Amino acid sequence: MADTLDIIELGHPILRQTAQAIASIQDDQIQALIDQLLATVKQSNGVGIAAPQVAQSFQLMIVASRPNPRYPNAPEMEPTPMINPQILSHSTETVKGWEGCLSIPGIRGLVPRYQAIEIEYCDRNGNLQKMQLTDFVARIFQHEYDHFNGIVFLDRVESTKDLITENEYQKLFNRSAN
Repeated sequence: MADTLDIIELGHPILRQTAQAIASIQDDQIQALIDQLLATVKQSNGVGIAAPQVAQSFQLMIVASRPNPRYPNAPEMEPTPMINPQILSHSTETVKGWEGCLSIPGIRGLVPRYQAIEIEYCDRNGNLQKMQLTDFVARIFQHEYDHFNGIVFLDRVESTKDLITENEYQKLFNRSAN
């Protein structure tokens, strides 16, 4: 199993930088970073992670939706490394949903995102992939994609009234689950 990496938090300058495209996907350091991100997202109970969150300013993300303590109702999917991803098109419909971020512990926000997106990305073997994402998985992708442009979910909430603590979110979720 690959080593996990330390997740940087809001205030670290890399979180506000524009990430660079990856020129050589087969580079040993990039392949090692993919493995480290896969291990880090799993160990941290995340459903996604972007390289800038571990102080690596590259356009590399992992989308790894699965039920966990932070997102008990997340759909199950194979963790997917996405290199130099792009949004090709999106729905006109946006949906508000609760988001948290491994780089902003303790806070959740109600964030509007496109309900459906069409994306393309290179997989870890350098093959171009296209797919349609909807609902929660589309939300994960858009959240991680924002990290490439120095944007965090707090920048997307429409009002500070749409922010709550993680503890209050868990109470709210546990009440609605019962």
